[in-house]
Amino acid sequence: MKINYSTMTEHLGSSAVREILKITQGKDIISLAGGLPAEDFFPVEAVREAYSRALAGETSALQYGLTEGYIPLREQVAARLTRQGIPTDISEMLLTTGSQQAIDLLCKILLDPGDAVLVEAPTYMAALQVMNSYRADIHIVQSDESGMLPDHLEEQLRTHRPKLLYAVPTFNNPSGATWSKERREQVVSLCRRYGVLILEDNPYGEIKFDDSADAYPPSLAAIDRSCGEDSCVVYTGTFSKIVAPALRTGWIIGPAELIRVVAKAKQAADLHSSTIDQRALYELLRVFDLEGHIRLISREYHSRMKQLSAELASRGWEDAKFEEPRGGMFLWLKLSTAINTTGLLPFAVEQGVAFVPGEVFYSAKPVKNAMRLNFTHTPPELVPLALGRLEQAISQYSQSLETTLTPTLE
Repeated sequence: MKINYSTMTEHLGSSAVREILKITQGKDIISLAGGLPAEDFFPVEAVREAYSRALAGETSALQYGLTEGYIPLREQVAARLTRQGIPTDISEMLLTTGSQQAIDLLCKILLDPGDAVLVEAPTYMAALQVMNSYRADIHIVQSDESGMLPDHLEEQLRTHRPKLLYAVPTFNNPSGATWSKERREQVVSLCRRYGVLILEDNPYGEIKFDDSADAYPPSLAAIDRSCGEDSCVVYTGTFSKIVAPALRTGWIIGPAELIRVVAKAKQAADLHSSTIDQRALYELLRVFDLEGHIRLISREYHSRMKQLSAELASRGWEDAKFEEPRGGMFLWLKLSTAINTTGLLPFAVEQGVAFVPGEVFYSAKPVKNAMRLNFTHTPPELVPLALGRLEQAISQYSQSLETTLTPTLE
């Protein structure tokens, strides 16, 4: 039979990373594409013991739970956020199935077709995917290495009267960039003045390469809440990068009234996130040294980033440019403007290496000669081989361009 899909399905895009992961499954391909943590550092034994404690005499761990999430875990998360300068009450929090669901639920309750949203460029592709599914009108705010440009932000606020500004200001996905404190304060001030909600997405912010206490600026949420008035920042994070992705536990915090509406949207989606996973995560955090674990993976990821950076610099590729990120999981590489990385990808896969082409991180006017490289998942000993394969792919791609552009003589 012919299926009559809704108009919404016309705006559903697929995830470029998920499609690349499908291509690489079961093949001898080194993937620098996905945002995957290093499996070597998953706290497997601690997680196993946490599930055992969660199930020990507790049949309720297998029962339906609260839409907002397991109260003891919410209390733990609220306490951690408060220590990070974001004073939080559990009435202002809802646990989600990863932070991706938080983005979707917030957009669901805010956006009607044609509503304006402001974003950086480049920005997280799956957030763009969500916004497009709700038929939002997405507008780019010009940015530099310190963050959104205040003058252009104010111009966009006046012109488009957006409902939402979406940003990843700490170790941006894909660029790895981090906004300065001054820019954060200016963005929060402008959005408060114009009555625009900010969605601060912070899945990578705890993976810091500098241990000093004052090395990084406060979150937008911390700046906003220090104003002592009604909050304009909705903040989302996840345990996926600092514990393990399979636990699928994230959170969203914001004004209590907004969180109540988000809870209604979640009830319609899945009633609640996995109770047993939340109970196990609570048990894990009760005895596990999470802060020590974060320091451990941060040191390892810093080492892996430095190795990737050094390997890239040693290749001497023409016009190649990148900045070392100060944390997170990604390095943003720009090649010669003659190279379209979407066109390069098939050559790379043929050689046995994968990356994410840059253009999928833009809502308009994409940069086509850039790529996102993940440095956390690939074993260090495979990085030289991966870049050797990428170098071969670039050479073959460049030769194919020359063949196409060279006229044949008859």
